[in-house]
Amino acid sequence: MPDLRYAVVGGGIIGAAVARRLLQLRPYAQVTVLEKEDRLAAHQSGRNSGVVHAGVYYPPGSLKATLCRRGVGLLRDFCAERSIAYDECGKLLVALDDTELGRLSDIHDRAVANRVPGVRLVSAAELKEIEPHVRGTAGLHSPSTAIVDYAVVTRALAEDARARGAVVRKSFEVTTIQSRSGEVVVGGRDGAGAFDMVLTCAGVHSDRVAKMAGDGQDPHIVPFRGEYYLLRPDRRHLARGLIYPVPDPRFPFLGVHLTRRVDGEVLVGPNAVLALAREGYRRRDVSVADVREMLAWRGFRTFAARNWRIGVTELRGSLSKRAFVAAARRYVPDLSPDDLVAGTAGIRAQAMSRDGVLVDDFRISRHGRVVAVRNAPSPAATSSLAIAEHVVDIALHGDLQATNREERHG
Repeated sequence: MPDLRYAVVGGGIIGAAVARRLLQLRPYAQVTVLEKEDRLAAHQSGRNSGVVHAGVYYPPGSLKATLCRRGVGLLRDFCAERSIAYDECGKLLVALDDTELGRLSDIHDRAVANRVPGVRLVSAAELKEIEPHVRGTAGLHSPSTAIVDYAVVTRALAEDARARGAVVRKSFEVTTIQSRSGEVVVGGRDGAGAFDMVLTCAGVHSDRVAKMAGDGQDPHIVPFRGEYYLLRPDRRHLARGLIYPVPDPRFPFLGVHLTRRVDGEVLVGPNAVLALAREGYRRRDVSVADVREMLAWRGFRTFAARNWRIGVTELRGSLSKRAFVAAARRYVPDLSPDDLVAGTAGIRAQAMSRDGVLVDDFRISRHGRVVAVRNAPSPAATSSLAIAEHVVDIALHGDLQATNREERHG
């Protein structure tokens, strides 16, 4: 059999990991990564807090839980091999009242079921020992939760893939994907290429790219902007590691938290504001086409009707630094608006079903010769090497023999 040709659409951390994994298993394959930007990790992979999640939150047995726990180990080992900074600074979840204590207990049970190492419930006194500036009634400590620079990891994964023979084509925006005559033709403004299989890892555009290949519309991506502030250098001592509130189960976001980074900075955030463009990193960024598409999705209209109050609260925090800080002051009372300077923003590509439910778990589909990562929210970066194993396993199952038979006889 001749060397098979694979295209990987997307040059974020998952796309780079998928290309590397393909060549680990099929060293003579022809692998091409297609990235629409002029650099790798331009979007979600390079615009996040850098947290390596330990698997505390996720329902046991879910794809998130399984791939996160597998991914942590793979990522830690990869960083050690490549001398990439990886710091197990630990995470502390802080409960403020009896309601949050109940949620914290449930999270602890999940963490234990997911075999998160060293996770434990701590008292109010122990909170202060771990994080002296925190105030709360109790907490949950995950000492193995870590931080890393995912843009650095992405570039290192791509370097590994290139060393094994992969071709990385930047500034190649995919505009068409067509299956014909036993192959898939991927087109862009600068030409087209034919492949035996295509694996799409397109982040905030994942639904659009999947639909190009003939996959369904459900789920649909809705972008949420997460805005960050930075602590002034002389106030970074307010957080030794990662300090989080107990999440509200009504919403998939984790709330405003303090995150130490490997470069020494400390982030405060993010909030979760509906973005008016899929790459809308600034408040003024508006895409009429993106807004029109979002409003046309029945699931979004249903979601907005159910959750508009939460949306107003998040918007208030976006427009007012004082309101933003108030969310974090609940458990770090020494924090003040003067401690913060403007930071960056990222976009979370959140998949939403037709009935208005935010898709929580990873979602991967196969349509003929195309395997599509349809939903990869946090902890996707943590899980990236394990996601790559999972996606490539789906792609290589049967070495396309079953697909060839379907095309000949279907």
